[in-house]
Amino acid sequence: MIDLRYVREHPDVVRTSQRKRGEDPALVDSLLDADTARRAAVAEGDALRAEQKAFGKKVGQAAPEDRPALLEGSKELAAKVKAAEERQRTAQAALDAAHTSISNIVQDDAPAGGEDDFVTLETVGEVPTFDFEPKDHLALGESLGIIDMERGAKVSGARFYFLTGYGALLQLGMLQLAARTAVDNGFTLMIPPVLVRPEIMAGTGFLGSHSDEIYHLEEDDLYLVGTSEVPLAGYHSDEIIEFGDGPKRYAGWSSCFRREAGSYGKDTRGIIRVHQFDKVEMFVYCRPEDADDEHRRLLAWERDMLAAIDVPYRVIDVASGDLGSSAARKFDCEAWVPTQQTYRELTSTSNCTTFQARRLSIRYRDENGKPQTAATLNGTLATTRWLVAILENHQQADGSVRVPEALRPYVGRDVLTPVG
Repeated sequence: MIDLRYVREHPDVVRTSQRKRGEDPALVDSLLDADTARRAAVAEGDALRAEQKAFGKKVGQAAPEDRPALLEGSKELAAKVKAAEERQRTAQAALDAAHTSISNIVQDDAPAGGEDDFVTLETVGEVPTFDFEPKDHLALGESLGIIDMERGAKVSGARFYFLTGYGALLQLGMLQLAARTAVDNGFTLMIPPVLVRPEIMAGTGFLGSHSDEIYHLEEDDLYLVGTSEVPLAGYHSDEIIEFGDGPKRYAGWSSCFRREAGSYGKDTRGIIRVHQFDKVEMFVYCRPEDADDEHRRLLAWERDMLAAIDVPYRVIDVASGDLGSSAARKFDCEAWVPTQQTYRELTSTSNCTTFQARRLSIRYRDENGKPQTAATLNGTLATTRWLVAILENHQQADGSVRVPEALRPYVGRDVLTPVG
């Protein structure tokens, strides 16, 4: 959540941010009204409790014959205090609801507009040209014997799949390369739990407008994560962490689960949009003043990985209306997909400033030893969808696919050839 003091002092900035996101600026006024009501309820409760305390002393000092009347008055005052405390609890709940309804404040440099209003920062590599009719990743995957959608659907339903043989090795190699890249750059590698408690899922901002994307196990009241960002964000919840050696960087390797609600009819072919996939995700805790520089570092590490798999891509500055509720700014790297004649997202890195850490009570001590709210960031190093770009961009006329040089030690082959 955003800093309530900042909202009080700069309400117009927050209203502008809401407009840039395409969200309701009136929520800012609702929050300020709820804040005023809560402070009034607290003041009333404090005053009545002070009166009750003073009245208690008066009773204790009164003559025996005066005490019955005073005790009757004490009961009335106690009832007033109880009612005031209930009003305070109600006001606090209303404030919490209003506070969590407002998304993170968009950074000034983020483009305005919606999904199609991104700004292209750079285009890297040349789009391949083929002297044959290129196949899409599923046709390639099936002919190579490395993707089996049919049996995935038989076992689990639509949008599930098997990666088989060299397909499994290709994904594992890609993820191992990502893990090695992370460790070599000072990240602590983690294999986190993929089921989290509601307070952790809510703390990261995933139970807002996109909560229908998340699998919920009602009997256990646990959520399956759509990214290891979630458990890594919860790792230091309710803690004061030390930044004496600089930002804390973690890389989570996990399976991820998304319901893909609302995507009916979109990307139904192949593994672009599926319910389960694997990913290596970077996650960083740092001082707020270091977050922008750290954001650029995350993007650079993502680009190192894309260079390793040798696919053409572009870097975009995502528009405000297409940001998740936690992100103040986001950069995506989108790889060229030849059969779609367009770029598709492979990586995303978000600067969440203090939004998640405030919800999860993650703090650090400043130079004066005073606890302050930390900043958090995240970024993708590799995920299952990368196989789409690898297969399509490295295909050859005979139906084979060249394995990117960086992945060959893991796959054990230079070229994948059709089976049967």
